[in-house]
Amino acid sequence: MTHPVPVLLYHAVMDDPPAWIAEFTVTPRQFAAHLDAIVASGRTPVTVGALADHFAGRAPLPPRPVALTFDDGFADLPGPTADALAARGLPATAYLTTGAIAPGGRSLLPPAPMMTLDQAKLLEEYGMEVGGHTVSHPQLDTLTAKALRRELAESKAVLEDALGHEVAHLAYPHGYNSGAVRRAARAAGYESAVAVRHALSSDADDAYRIARLIVRRGHTVADVEAWMGGAGARVAPYRDSAATLGWRLYRRARAAVRGPVFAG
Repeated sequence: MTHPVPVLLYHAVMDDPPAWIAEFTVTPRQFAAHLDAIVASGRTPVTVGALADHFAGRAPLPPRPVALTFDDGFADLPGPTADALAARGLPATAYLTTGAIAPGGRSLLPPAPMMTLDQAKLLEEYGMEVGGHTVSHPQLDTLTAKALRRELAESKAVLEDALGHEVAHLAYPHGYNSGAVRRAARAAGYESAVAVRHALSSDADDAYRIARLIVRRGHTVADVEAWMGGAGARVAPYRDSAATLGWRLYRRARAAVRGPVFAG
């Protein structure tokens, strides 16, 4: 029997976000209410690393796990957001876009308040796990093989240099992936990779396409409570729909003409 595992995807937590990320931003007050609902659910908080250990057969999952993830590396993360998590004893996994946070780096992300690379160690001090989110945040499934390898390997190397240890987990920008992307992630040395899918993960999910529930500004505490109950969304694993495959073909054709495109 497959058991649903909610893996929540947050971006920025702030009151006045830039317009481009506003739909995927929650206020600090909303965030606190979400976290309180997660604690009240009785689920056991784990990192994505614990999910990867389960998928690799290294360790069992605890009863009723839940994982919290954060993409990109917005400025709130190593401050008030990490404080809110630590106050409730909630671990999390942060996926950082190195081109957006490293000195002199460049990325496709539009302007926004971002953390800095040297704060990655601070995240670990708070109890967070740090993973890669590419260099520039492109649509990975539209890149050439060479560009794909660079995005995966260089971001991993930058984070490992900053942290002084291996970085084993990856988040595909905006969840865009394919069989070739998943194989490249494994070849680059990642032990797991999270997608989006707006679905519940499960104890039978794909380690290189872990489903996440993307949290939008309109989601309520009731939505979070439903997810904690294993309801309110489809449960992975499942195959990509025809619409998803068609959208991928369109994006690849567009990227062949225009070049790499921001995944968002």
